Amino acid sequence: MALIYCRECGKQISDQAFTCPFCGCPMGNGNPNQQVSVFDPNRSKYDWLTTLLLCFFLGCFGIHNFYTGKTGIGVAQLLTCGGCGIWALIDFIMIIVGSFRDGEGKVVSNK
Repeated sequence: MALIYCRECGKQISDQAFTCPFCGCPMGNGNPNQQVSVFDPNRSKYDWLTTLLLCFFLGCFGIHNFYTGKTGIGVAQLLTCGGCGIWALIDFIMIIVGSFRDGEGKVVSNK
């Protein structure tokens, strides 16, 4: 028996459950036409490719940080032109390797 995450509330439940015991969301088990959505609570809601492209084209203005909810760092990068491009380069590398985090501390990944 494996554990999965509810697609609505994000709580861990059994893969055999027909509905989430916490929120009552139907899981689709037993119905081949309904897919079970596996929700990872540690994964960011922001799109990896959008973050990468914003960092590549507008990284010196910190736009990727505004997009991912890191407003304070975004303002600092905007005022310093991305730390003369160094912050933007570091953020770009972190996005590529999958260690860039959003404003909630969740990893922005392409998986």
